Amino acid sequence: MEKKLVFNINDENILYKFSNYLTSELKPVSSYRDIIFLCIGTDRSTGDSLGPIIGYKLKKLHIDNLIVFGTLKEPVHAKNLSSTLDFINSNYTNPFIVAIDACLGNVRNIGNISIQSTPISPGAAMNKVLPSVGDLSIVGIVNISGPFDFMVLQSTRLYTVMNLADKISNGIAISMMNISQKYNTM
Repeated sequence: MEKKLVFNINDENILYKFSNYLTSELKPVSSYRDIIFLCIGTDRSTGDSLGPIIGYKLKKLHIDNLIVFGTLKEPVHAKNLSSTLDFINSNYTNPFIVAIDACLGNVRNIGNISIQSTPISPGAAMNKVLPSVGDLSIVGIVNISGPFDFMVLQSTRLYTVMNLADKISNGIAISMMNISQKYNTM
């Protein structure tokens, strides 16, 4: 995998490109590892709610091979990230973790989704020291980074977050259904 691949939310082919790319990355590991989608964030901040909204949307789909942690009902955030990782590692053998989180960035990158084959460091915008997580990471840039990141996260447009959440959750769902179909037809 390339170090970082970026998708723009306004690309009319984003679902096709995103889901195909994700399928190509997850299919090789899906035959021997559980794929865990770890959706990080809190429902108490609009800008930081991207992960829990994606988790909520994915859980509602009831796809057999889709394992999700972090929803609006049970968010994974700074206070429980370590214990959630401990639970995952003690209940799944060698899980492949796809970490999903919101991110602040440059104004021209708002609405971009990036996938990297590296872990992410959640809480960086709030200067929190949390464990890096993910064999693969998906981040959505929800707003601009600046000297008052906490205030920026609080005042992020819900439309931006929901638009990113729709694209990411739909892309993941398509990818996981593609993986299931490919293994069921063998």
